[in-house]
Formats: sequence, C-alpha cells, structure tokens
Amino acid sequence: MTMGKRLRELRRTAGMTLEELAEASGVSARAISDMERGHSRAPQPRTLAALAVALRVGKEERRRLEEDARALRRNTAAARPGPCEPPRAVPDFTGRVDELEAVRRTAADGARGGPAPVVLVHGQAGVGKTTVVLRAAEALRGDYPGGCLYVDLRGVDAAPPSAGDVAVRLLRALEIPVRAIAASDEERCAQLRAVLRERRCLLVLDNAADEAQVRPLLPGEGAGLVLVTCRRVLSGLEGVRRLALSPFTPEESAALLRTVADQAALPSAAADVAEVSRLCGHLPLALRIAGTRLSTRSGWSVRHLVDRLAGEDRRLASLRSGDVSVVAAFTLSHAQLSPRARRVFRRLAHLPGTDLSAPLVVLVTDDTLADTVDVLDELVELGLLQPQGTDRYQLHDLLRLFAGERLRGEEPEGERTTVRLGMARRLLEITVTAGRWFEPGHGAPPGNWSGPVPLGTADEAAYWLRAEAENWLGALRIAARAGEHRRVVETAEALHWYSDTTMAWRGWYEVYGLSRAAAVELGDRRLETVHLNYLSWAASNCARRWEEGLRTALAARDIAAAEGDLKEEAWALQYAADALKSAGRHAEALEMIRAALRPADLAGDHDGYVQLFIRMGGMQIGLRRYEEALTTYREGLREVAARPGLSVRAGAVVDTAHVLALLGRWTESLDEAGRAEPLATAYGVPALTCRLHLARGLALAGLGERTRARAELLRALEVIDDQPLHPVAAEVREALAALAASTD
Repeated sequence: MTMGKRLRELRRTAGMTLEELAEASGVSARAISDMERGHSRAPQPRTLAALAVALRVGKEERRRLEEDARALRRNTAAARPGPCEPPRAVPDFTGRVDELEAVRRTAADGARGGPAPVVLVHGQAGVGKTTVVLRAAEALRGDYPGGCLYVDLRGVDAAPPSAGDVAVRLLRALEIPVRAIAASDEERCAQLRAVLRERRCLLVLDNAADEAQVRPLLPGEGAGLVLVTCRRVLSGLEGVRRLALSPFTPEESAALLRTVADQAALPSAAADVAEVSRLCGHLPLALRIAGTRLSTRSGWSVRHLVDRLAGEDRRLASLRSGDVSVVAAFTLSHAQLSPRARRVFRRLAHLPGTDLSAPLVVLVTDDTLADTVDVLDELVELGLLQPQGTDRYQLHDLLRLFAGERLRGEEPEGERTTVRLGMARRLLEITVTAGRWFEPGHGAPPGNWSGPVPLGTADEAAYWLRAEAENWLGALRIAARAGEHRRVVETAEALHWYSDTTMAWRGWYEVYGLSRAAAVELGDRRLETVHLNYLSWAASNCARRWEEGLRTALAARDIAAAEGDLKEEAWALQYAADALKSAGRHAEALEMIRAALRPADLAGDHDGYVQLFIRMGGMQIGLRRYEEALTTYREGLREVAARPGLSVRAGAVVDTAHVLALLGRWTESLDEAGRAEPLATAYGVPALTCRLHLARGLALAGLGERTRARAELLRALEVIDDQPLHPVAAEVREALAALAASTD
C-alpha cells in the first residue's frame, strides 16, 4: 500500500475530515490532501510524527507509515526528469572541499526548522560557480524528497526572464496544473513560495541577473534548500549565506589538469603542469579548456601546451575548446558594464602591477576619486575585479589580458601611448616625493605639492611606497623604454635612503639596474659611478648575488679613480667589502675597507668615513677579533661626535653594545644598548633594531637572565621576519639555540 492510501485510511478510520486532521496536527489541509493523492514527495519526519500523534496510531501502524515514507523517499530521490531537471554534473570534479562542506552544513542547519536556507555562490566568470552548485546538488538531492529543481536564470542575457516567468516554470515542474497557476507575476511568485513551504525541495537558481529576479522566488519558512549562483555579490539580498569562489590553489589546479589530461599525470610533467596552471591564472574554466585541448591531442606534451600559452598576445585565443572559451565568458560580464565602467576597465590594462588602488586608477582616467571608487565597485559587483582588504583591488591575469584586448580595440594607439606615459610620469612624481621623506635635507613634500595620495608623514610615504612597489617599478620600466633617462635616475636617487629600510625587497636590483643603464645613456660618468655603486649594494644585499656585487663595485671604483672622484671611489670600496663579507671572505673585506679610509677622508665625506668604521668593526667581529672591533667602534663614535649624523651614530652605538656582549662585558653592553635604543628607533632600519635586541639578548643570557634574554632574541626575529636570510637573523637563531642548550 502506498503512503498516501495508508494515510487516507487512517484518517477515515479515525473519523476525521481533512480540516480536522489539519487542525489537530498543525499540517495544512492542502499538504495532507497532496500526500493522500500522491501529489507530494515524502513528508519530513517531523510532519509524519505530527500526523501520527493527531491520528493516535499505535507503534506498529506508525512504523508502517515511516517505512512507506522511506520507500517513497527512495523512489522520488531518483524521480523522473522534469522540465527543471539539473544538467549533468562534471564527473571529474576537483577541489572546493571547504565550499561543499559549507553548503552541507547550511543544509543541515536548515533541516532544524526556520526559514529555508539560501546559499549564494558568487565570483568572476569562469571560476566554477555552476560546477560547485551542481556537485552540491548531486550530493544532497537524496535528502530532498520533494525533488531537485534547476533553472538557468540567464542573468547575463540582454533580457533575462522575469521572476514571474521563472515561477511558472517551477510551478509546472512541481506538477501544479497550468490552469491553477496564477495570472500575475506577483501572484505566481507567492504561489511558488507557498508550494515550496510545504515541500522539501532543493532549488538551484543558476546564473542570476540581480536581486529583483531572485528575491520573489525565495521561500520563507520550509525545509528546502536554495542554491543561487551569480557573478554579482547580490548585496541587496538579506538572510543568505554567501560563498565567494576564488581561483584554484596551485595544488587544485594541478589536480584538475591531471584528471582531465593523461599527459599531465606523468611525474616528469610536474613542472610544466605548474606552469600551465600559472598561465591559466588558476581559473577553473581556463584550466579545463587547456586540459581538454591537451587530452584531445595525443601528440602534444604539457610542454607543448606551455609554449602555446606563453605568449600574452595569443593566450586568450588559445584558451578555446569547441564552443567554450574564456573570452566568451568574460565578454558576457563586460557587456553588462556601463559605458563609463567599460572605459575604466580597459584602462586598467595600463597599470603595471597585479593589484591597484583607486588613486592609482585616477592616473589613467582623470576622473574624480569618488567617481572612480563608484566605478570600481561596479567592476567588483560583476566579478571583473576582486577586492583586497579595504582599499585595494586585484585584476586577474586573464582579465588583464582581456582588458588589454579591449583597450587595443577601442582606443587608438596614439591615445594609448599618451595615457600610459602620462600615468608613468605622474606615478614616478609621487614616488620621488614619497622617497624624499627619507633623504637628508628633504623630508615633507613642498607646500605647493598636491597629489592623489596622502604623503603628509613619513609613515604614509613608506606605506605608499610598499603598497605600490610593483606599480611604480612598472612605471620606471615604462620611462626607461621611453628614453626618459633623467627621470629614471632622479627616481632611483630619491629612493636611495628609503631602500635601506626595505633591504629584503629584491626589486631594488632592477631599480638600480635601470638607473645605471640610464646614467650610461646620459653619458655622465659620475652618475654612472653612483648608480653602479647602488647596483652593487642591491646585488649583494637584496639579490644576494655577491660575485656580481663585487664586480660591479670594482667597476665603479675604476671609473671613480679615473675621474678623480674620491667620494665615489670610497663608496665603491665599501660596497666591494660588503660583497666580500656576505660571501664569507672577511679578511679580504677588512682589507678593502681599510683601503677605502684614505679616499673617504680626503673627499671630506664624513658620513661615508664613519660608515667605514662600522663596516670594519663588523668584519672584525666576523673574524672573532672582538677587542679590535670595540676599538674600531669607539674610534667611529669619536668621529661621529665631531660631526653628528643620526644613521652613523645609531649604527656605531648599537654595534658597540653588540661587541661588548660578545666580550662578556654584559652590564656595559646593556648600558650601551639603553643609549642606542632611541637612536635605533628614530633611524627605523629593521636590521639595526634587530642587532640592538640581539646585543641585549646576549648580555642578559650572560647575566643568567634566560627568560628576558629569550624574549629579546625572539623580538629580534620579529623585527626582521621579512628578511629571514639576513646575516643578523642567522646570529639571532644561533644565540637562541645556544640559550636553549644551556637551559637543557
């Protein structure tokens, strides 16, 4: 006997009408009637329990009802395909473990009562929104005896269907007779919500256009689940669980490629698979297209695919397979932009970095900052730009290529060149202004300076230089290619003092490589020497290319000696010594420093002369000649007293505290460290502050204060955590290891 027939017999045996059973159980008469006639799916356990209590059935009869309901649930879980049957899910689904678990948890929470849960999966074109919800629906549909209904809302079409049109499709799929469907859109949506309230259905609304299309379709109370996908975030929808999809991780990307194409599963292809993943921007659609192309061409290797994708000018064209392409997916989103947003979007291709800020976008649009923020919000809403924190955005690599195609197709070459070079010039003007905060004799911007970013303090300048490093370095490249050599040299010079505070950044190697080349083009031998010296510093300290650093410094020395430039000759010898010291050649480095003393003294370069004593002491420490180092530092301090300079005084005092600790004169070391602290704080160079904490840690350890010593050493590592390969970081780790061993 079917559950519906058994329920009808039990009601009649109890002598109850539909209305009386509805009043006694709290289940609507319409729902009971649908169950008895077999027009609904199996009731929820709580509904069945309420009916059993109202009918006062015994345990055996209740058991039969529950068995009938389970049988009905099994049968309807694989119900006949209807007009809203979900499309085929991909069999080689990869990744998205956390997202699927979030959907499962939301569904489980909804089963406990209250409003029917709604999960909105949103993200940029090609990120796999539909794939995720279809996978989730496939896994969960057995829990929804009322059926799994799917509708493509065609949100990127020129004229998407209205909510009322969608409601008609769903009502018909729910077996509501056509003649019973309401006439107006508003009534149809209300009718749909009423039906969904009584049936445990899983509803998939794919590719939504906007809130107005989705909101009327969402049920209120009920035990169903609604999964929505949209390129927009649909911020106007209330009470929904939002899941933002990002591109895959490198591991997920490789896993998908290996699943789709046999060639990618070969162990020997691992490096090429990683490169294909990177070139696809880890975008699931691009990865699947690339993998499909590979799998359908038995003669191709993964390396062949890498070669096809390597050129930026043909990468998007290569990401096409049959009727599926990355460009087509992007074009649908682009078509929804306002004219102003289209202009901003294509001009984002001018910006050199992978992330950006609104003030930076102003440089390529000349719009107001407020208008620019509004347009960027529109791009974010459509998934064409990803927010990063509160004030920054990221443009996906493939979307950047797409923006470049739109730019070349919609703006003439002359206009493009003018905008790009103008952006670079303005960006470098800001960079010079920010960099000069750290240069002695400059500091704050001039009173008549105005720019799109706040640079009122050194902290603001440092933040901007760090945040926009990739962009202003890209602008420097543009200026170099345009032959604006004087601008390149001026920018690099303005950043010289700031660069000491961010030695971990490998970009300095390129900055001073460009400025050295620009100086050569200008034919200025002194400028060439200066920027060869800067390049030597960057090669040794940032790129850790010590042999190149040595060669470059010696080349600068030769030019300086030929030109009679004693100051730059002394600096060249210093940088050569730095390279030798970094390479572990301390004795040679010490001799090089000694050779630099005479030209520095004769040149009257006081700061450079005192720096030599600090460097010399460091090399003597490397040779474990601690007493000599102490003498050297004290001589340096006497020189500082003659003509004070913050940077050299801070270094000399900190290093004196360090060598006193190494000599076992721990109390003196702590006293010296106390004098050094305000100087190191004011100078603000992490490596110097790290050495200060190292000196304190060594001194406290020597005095037996192990807890305080460990705290100082850990603080030293925190200060320099972005430079783990810095020599002083290695010293700190050795000190921590020695402290731990002594404690054991």
